[in-house]
Amino acid sequence: MKRTKVTIQTLGVSSPLDDHPLMLSDTVVKKWKIPVRTPLTLCFGSAKHEVKIVPTAIADVLQIHEAIAGQWGLSHGDSLCLQYKTIDQTLHIGPLIGVLISRVHFGNTEKPFGSTTAFYRELNETSRLLGVSICFITPDELSDHSQTVQGWRYTDKWEQRSFPMPHVIYNRLTSRKLENRANVQQFFRHAKTRHQATLFNEKYLNKSEVFDALNKETDLQPYLPESHLLRNYEILKSMCAKHPVIFLKPITGSLGKGIMRITKQEDLSYVCHFTNLNEARKQTFKSLAHLFSALSGKIKQQRYQIQQGLHLIAIEGRPVDFRALVQRNELGQWEVTSIVARIAGHQHFVSNLARGGRLSTVKEALVKSGCAAAAGVAPKLRHAALWIAKGIERNISAHFAELGIDLAVDIQGRIWLLEVNSKPSKEDNTPLWAEGKVRPSVKRIVQYSRYAAKF
Repeated sequence: MKRTKVTIQTLGVSSPLDDHPLMLSDTVVKKWKIPVRTPLTLCFGSAKHEVKIVPTAIADVLQIHEAIAGQWGLSHGDSLCLQYKTIDQTLHIGPLIGVLISRVHFGNTEKPFGSTTAFYRELNETSRLLGVSICFITPDELSDHSQTVQGWRYTDKWEQRSFPMPHVIYNRLTSRKLENRANVQQFFRHAKTRHQATLFNEKYLNKSEVFDALNKETDLQPYLPESHLLRNYEILKSMCAKHPVIFLKPITGSLGKGIMRITKQEDLSYVCHFTNLNEARKQTFKSLAHLFSALSGKIKQQRYQIQQGLHLIAIEGRPVDFRALVQRNELGQWEVTSIVARIAGHQHFVSNLARGGRLSTVKEALVKSGCAAAAGVAPKLRHAALWIAKGIERNISAHFAELGIDLAVDIQGRIWLLEVNSKPSKEDNTPLWAEGKVRPSVKRIVQYSRYAAKF
C-alpha cells in the first residue's frame, strides 16, 4: 500500500485552533500533490478536522496544533503513516488500532495488564516502528454510540487518553462472559456499521462449531478425528465401542481445563483420567453406565465434545502435540508464522504449559520421539495448519486474522486436528525467540492491521 511516514510535532500556539494551519514537509506535499493553503479534511480514525496545509522545509514532519493532538490522543514524536486522497481532498494519518483487553490493574503501574503487559508493550513498540498508533481499551471504558473511546497507551509510562474510534479493532478479550456483555456487543456493532472499522478475532470459537464447520470440506476431513457433541449415553456407548480411548472436552474450555480421557479395559471396566493443575486424577468404573452416571452432573452443567482418542508420538512416554500460529500477513493472506512442539508434563495427558507442559522445536521433538513414520512430517504440519485456517474462514461467519491451531501426529505419521483457538494465549503458545527482538507474530498483527485500515 502506498504511504509516507511522518513524525508528529505538536505546537503550543496562542492562535485559535481553526486559524492555525498544518505544517507539512514540502517533499511530502510535492510527492502527494497536496494543495496548499486551501481547505482540506484531516482524518485520524473516525475523527475529522478542517485544515489548511503550509509547506515546511523540515523533512518528514507534520506539525499539528496541540489542541488537535490532545483531542485525538497523539503525542509529540509519534510516527504515523500519511496518505492524501484527491477524490475527496482528505489527508489521512494513522492507522489507529484499538486493542480490546479484559481489565486494567490500576494499582500496578509496572504491570497494569497483568501477565500480558509485556506482550502489549511489545505490540506498542512494534506499532511505533511501523508508523501505527495503538491504544488499549477495556469493556468498562466503552460507552454506547460514542465517537471516541477511552484507552491506554505507552510513551514513557502507561497513561489513559481519549481517542477517536479506531480504524481497526483487535479483540483480545480473554473471557466469553466479557465478550458477550451487552455494551461490548453494542460497541462491535457501532464500530463496524457506523464507522466501518475492521474488527478481527471478533468471537471465541467452540470445539463443536469448529469440527462441524471443517467437516463440510472433503479435503479437510482426513485431519478430523471422529468427534460429536455429547448429547446422551448412546453417543458415549457408540464411541466407546469404536475406539479404545476417547476424550471428553468442554466445548468452551481452554488451557486443558476439564478434559477427560476414558480408556476401556480388558475386563470391560473403564478408567477415566481427569485433568487438574498438579496431575491427572484417575478413577475406575465397573461399567460404562456407571461412568456416565458419575459424569451426568458435569454433562448437565457444561456441554462436552466427545472425540476419538489417538495414539500420538511421545517423548519418554509424554504425548507431544504442535501449536501452529497462523496469521494474516501485510497483504491480508494467511501464513504460518510459527509452529512449536508442546510436550506434556509428568503424569499429564495434555500438553498445555499451564498443566506442566514444555516447549520444544518441531525438529527436536520429532527426532526425540524416535518415530520413523513422523520423520518427514514438519512441512505437512505447516500445510495442514494453513488449510485449516482457510477452512475456518470459508465456513464460519466471523472475521479472524490470527488462529492458534493445535495439531497432533500419530505413530503412523498421520496429522490430526485437536483444536482451533481464536484467542491464542500470548503465554501458552509463545514461540522460542531471542530476548529483545520483535517477534514476527507481533509484527504481523500490526502489518495486517495497517493493511485492513488501507494504509
